[in-house]
Amino acid sequence: MTRRRLFVPPERLGGGVARLGPAERHYLAEVLRLAPGTRLEVFDGAGHAWEAEFTGGEVRLGAGRDAPPPAAAAWIAFALPRGERADWAVQKATEAGAARLVAWPAARSVVRLEPARAAARVERWRRIAAEAARQCGRSDVPEVAVAGSLAGALAAPPGFDRLVLAAGAGVPLRSALRPGAAGWLAVVGPEGGLEDGELAACLDAGCTPASLGPRILRAETAAVIAAALIQHLAGDLG
Repeated sequence: MTRRRLFVPPERLGGGVARLGPAERHYLAEVLRLAPGTRLEVFDGAGHAWEAEFTGGEVRLGAGRDAPPPAAAAWIAFALPRGERADWAVQKATEAGAARLVAWPAARSVVRLEPARAAARVERWRRIAAEAARQCGRSDVPEVAVAGSLAGALAAPPGFDRLVLAAGAGVPLRSALRPGAAGWLAVVGPEGGLEDGELAACLDAGCTPASLGPRILRAETAAVIAAALIQHLAGDLG
């Protein structure tokens, strides 16, 4: 039987219990209909998990363990797609092992987010990422953000290699991944591709042009495939 799992943020864990909010209580009691005494696993989104017991009113924590994160720190900066495609990209890239997901407003993106809408969208994506992590067995939840510009999306820690996915151009992705890098930031453009100025900005920031192959992919599909291939080439998938 599949282990029941519950995401609870670190600030609501302590003293041997997980402090449940209304959403978690509803999920355990009304959606899953768990009986008191049911065993489950609680994870905090930061790589820690605990054996736990649902008592009916609370969740008591037992033995804890540190769960290893995905093998590669794969950061995906994807141009904002239309409709619910971004939701799908966040969900599937989380399952594939992405460590950070950043949406950015490309010149050819149809979608534009004002600050208030961006904050609401990020909150939604964080819930989607947490649910995807719960479903796929991750104990860490990727960071999700919206960058106000391409320059913001290109920001990465020291030791990261930057890649820009260009349809029909660049070296195969497997050739672009430098062994020993602290992580990889892959920039994915919108449908219609990056404008020349955006591609030039990526190259000026040190991005290596890389290709996912000969087929033309939707932006959200390219984002998920990039996350999966980086994890695969780092030894986490396959």
